[in-house]
Amino acid sequence: MHTEVHVHGLVPLKSGVTQAEVEQSLRAWLDYVDLDGLADATSAHQDEPGVVFDRRRRVLDICWTGWVGRNFQRALEASFEALCAHAEQAAGVEVTYYHEDGRDEHSMAFVGPSAEAIQEEQRRSMIEDVSALLSRHFAEGEISEVLQHVHQLFERRWTSSGATSAASTGRAAAPTSPRSSASKKHLH
Repeated sequence: MHTEVHVHGLVPLKSGVTQAEVEQSLRAWLDYVDLDGLADATSAHQDEPGVVFDRRRRVLDICWTGWVGRNFQRALEASFEALCAHAEQAAGVEVTYYHEDGRDEHSMAFVGPSAEAIQEEQRRSMIEDVSALLSRHFAEGEISEVLQHVHQLFERRWTSSGATSAASTGRAAAPTSPRSSASKKHLH
C-alpha cells in the first residue's frame, strides 16, 4: 500500500557545499524513490518545485510530493542525518502523510550543524506553534506562563539527556510525534 507524502522545508547550507555533496547526503531518499539525482527529484504535483539545490542562495529548497511505502520515513531520516554535515544552521522540515482513509499525519524533522542548533530550532518551532494556538483564546500574559513552562521542559530534556539523546549526536532529530487531522490540504 502506498501513501502520498509531502515534504516541505528550506535548509540553509554551508558555503562551498556542492550539488554532488547534497545528492550524496540525500542518497537514501533518492534511492528509495528510484531517482538518480536532484535533477530527477521533481514533485508529483506540477506546481511544486521538488527538491532543489540553490547554489546562489546556499539552500536546499524542498517542496516535494510523492507516493511512498512503509520504509520511507527511515530513508528520509537517514538522508537528513547525512545532510546535517552540510547545514549552515538548523531548520525544520515538515512531513505530511495523506492516508487513504482521509487522515493526515503531520510531523517535523530537524536538520542542523550541531545538537545545540537542532535543540534551539526545535524550541523555536514549538514556541511559535504553541503561541499561535494559544493566541486564539488567551491573553499575552497567560501565553507567557505556558511558554515559560515550554522553555523549562526543553532545558530539562537537554540537561537530563544531553549526551544520550538523538539530538545530541549533532544529527537530524527524529520527527516529533505525528499529529493527525482529517483535512487533505498541503502545507503551503
